[in-house]
Amino acid sequence: MTVPYKRILTVCLSAVLLIATAASGDASTSPDGQRAFDWEIGAWRSSVRVLAEPLSDSADQWLPFTGTSTVRPLMDRRANALEFEVAGPNGRIDALNLRLYEPRTQRWSLTFVNLRDGLLTPSVHGGFRDGVGDFRGDDTLGGRPIKVRFLIFRPGPDEARFEQAFSADGGTTWETNWVAVDHRIRK
Repeated sequence: MTVPYKRILTVCLSAVLLIATAASGDASTSPDGQRAFDWEIGAWRSSVRVLAEPLSDSADQWLPFTGTSTVRPLMDRRANALEFEVAGPNGRIDALNLRLYEPRTQRWSLTFVNLRDGLLTPSVHGGFRDGVGDFRGDDTLGGRPIKVRFLIFRPGPDEARFEQAFSADGGTTWETNWVAVDHRIRK
């Protein structure tokens, strides 16, 4: 079977954006959410499952990847950068995710950088509420407009779960296409 690498890369890159966005139980150390990502600074071991053909009629085939992600603070933690490197039987995913805090709107924008082609994906926007990160935006897949939802869960101080889903019907239904579980690397 030929794996559609462009589609997989699009899904993976969008998901990386999600992975770079987890929150603590109280969602931040500042009332406006500017410190919502402080808990994620550092190195993480990542286990990822990616749906090979999202929003298609084909049978679901999940592709496994493992590797690391490293989150570094920028500009007094008003921004951060995520470096993501995973590999599996179907190839590698090397990506960056730039996350910027928008003080006027008190939300975060997450922009994924595809290192394979050097292109930015459309940003997703949102924040944390009741310990869950919820980031949404618009994109295209195979030339058709879609909605993107990225959720972040933090079951413990050294674990995070990231889920990305696409919707082709304006957000009425969602298909999860990326699941990543990260565990902090202790030095």
